[in-house]
Amino acid sequence: MTRWPISLALILCTPLFGASHRPNILFCITDDQSWAHTGANGDSVVKTPTFDRVAAEGIRFTHSFSDAPTCGPSRSAILTGQPIWRLEEAANIWSTLPAKFATYTGQLKQAGYRVGYTGKGWAPGRIAPGGRTENPAGKAYTGRRISPPFRGIRNVDYAGNFDDFLSGLTHEEPFCFWLGTSEPHRAFERGSGRKAGKDPARVVLPPIFPDHDVVRNDLLDYFVEIEHADTMFGRAIDSLERRHWLENTMVVISSDHGMPFPRGKATLYDDGTRVPMAIRWGAGIQNPGRIISQPVNLSALAPTFLEAAGLPVPQMMTAHSLMDLFRDESPSEDQAAFIALERHSGARAGGKGYPSRAIRTHDFLYIYNFEPSRWPAGSPDPQVCNRLIAYGEYDPSPTKTFMMEHQHVHGLADLAELSFGKHPAEELYDVRNDPHQMLNLTGSLKHLAAQQALRERLFEHLRKTRDPRVVGGAVNWDFYPHYGNRTNPNWEVTEKPH
Repeated sequence: MTRWPISLALILCTPLFGASHRPNILFCITDDQSWAHTGANGDSVVKTPTFDRVAAEGIRFTHSFSDAPTCGPSRSAILTGQPIWRLEEAANIWSTLPAKFATYTGQLKQAGYRVGYTGKGWAPGRIAPGGRTENPAGKAYTGRRISPPFRGIRNVDYAGNFDDFLSGLTHEEPFCFWLGTSEPHRAFERGSGRKAGKDPARVVLPPIFPDHDVVRNDLLDYFVEIEHADTMFGRAIDSLERRHWLENTMVVISSDHGMPFPRGKATLYDDGTRVPMAIRWGAGIQNPGRIISQPVNLSALAPTFLEAAGLPVPQMMTAHSLMDLFRDESPSEDQAAFIALERHSGARAGGKGYPSRAIRTHDFLYIYNFEPSRWPAGSPDPQVCNRLIAYGEYDPSPTKTFMMEHQHVHGLADLAELSFGKHPAEELYDVRNDPHQMLNLTGSLKHLAAQQALRERLFEHLRKTRDPRVVGGAVNWDFYPHYGNRTNPNWEVTEKPH
């Protein structure tokens, strides 16, 4: 990625896109939504007309991946344009984002952009320990409320708060706004999907789950919350259209990571990391309506926003901008996304995490687990978990409960083992033939060459980007403070030995 001086960037950027003003940016992000669950991506049960419109009028990404399958770290990577292993404490959830790491929001604010957010911005965690005085997503807009249609949906009027933000702007003042819904994060109102008129028989059930009415209805309740978020995004776009600001606004819709179900969120499999993404920018995307199939990370958004604004990209931002795709330039064929996990919910003795790294290409997902002796889903012993629940990396849910209660039942035991069992140090999956990564091919003679090549490519990338687990240095993720609430009064992070 070329990093231009700001004056040259402005000269080059403006004639190319025919925009007399720097683009506005509206970033719409859901909380815990997997790639498959939009209409444009093929699901006929969930209704997402706003996402579908943005995809049709812009670019739809079919292989977009979060940098981490956990809220705070993923959002940190989005803001900083860096993989989580470069972000110290921010690689953990319920941590902080140190102020020394530049954010696209901070860079845009310094360049004269009005910056704000509503709903869930950078979260969860604490701002002050990182040396910040404001949420990294910007100034909070929180005044509007709604009566939510179901329990579990927040009473925040996200779109109304965006209206309040816009009301203080002029057409000449560029803006950057983060509209972050808490939906479809758990908990859901049980039965809300049926109340909304949805039919569980029509659910396309991922094969990682048992085919049972409990699971089908749980997915319907999840869909209802996705639809609520999509409605809010639609209202926000309507506000831009009323002001005639839509064409010069880059609208991005995505999610921080995958769905809150077993083998989804908090795992490096596609159901935990592959997220929907569509980008519309009338003044800046050539040949709209395209589909981009190359793997991309969400951390690419930070340099993209800065380059679109004609600003230099800080050297510390190692992700590559998407601007070449906006210009409809041919991407290199050998693209890959890189994904990581450190400490999520503290579901093991001593607050230990499950450190892992992964590379995802068109053909394969390769995962390296640094501590395979640990339980990936969290300990089966609830007494050592921060939340006092078994397998505490997974949020409580009807699906999780059903699978745990039937984990020794013939026909369900294999699925339960996939979700709750231990993993070897290396995992390799043929994603074209095994899209939900259920058959580990590690050690297969047919795939040894691919396994070795992907291992080398992953570790080459980790060395290049200075991952302490590979190049040496402080490896403190198991020992950083956890700033969240504690359900278990006896739970604490083990101090690092001196």
